[in-house]
Amino acid sequence: MSKTYSISELANEFDLTTRSIRFYEDQELLHPTRRGQTRVYSSKDRVRLKLTIRGKRLGFSLAEIRELFELWDETRSGSKKQLHLMLSKIAERRAALDQQMKDITMVQLELESAEIRCRQALEELLEKQQEEEQPGKTKQALSSSSATMH
Repeated sequence: MSKTYSISELANEFDLTTRSIRFYEDQELLHPTRRGQTRVYSSKDRVRLKLTIRGKRLGFSLAEIRELFELWDETRSGSKKQLHLMLSKIAERRAALDQQMKDITMVQLELESAEIRCRQALEELLEKQQEEEQPGKTKQALSSSSATMH
């Protein structure tokens, strides 16, 4: 008899909430059996949960993950179709990540440029303030020294 898991065992193992696991079940990614009101997850469900988490981390949608599972379930040992789909999804994800990296680099350059402009403007404002304060102090010093002379 193969090992089975309760929802709380899987939740603890994968650091998920039981609600997340039930959501994956609602999305037809997991197919536990029932013992009364209790969900009983098989080793296959455990592997599918692990692959779902990995797929999400790689940026795959739940629909894409489900599609890959369905292809796997059709053949029981995978298929050329499944592998081609997986390679296609990997290429799409890589392209999206490459674009995001370019976008991030562009935003960083724009932020750097904006920061430089802000620092320059602040420096100019501070210099202008100091110049405005300086003549006032000079006038005060001159008027107090001329008052003491008389």
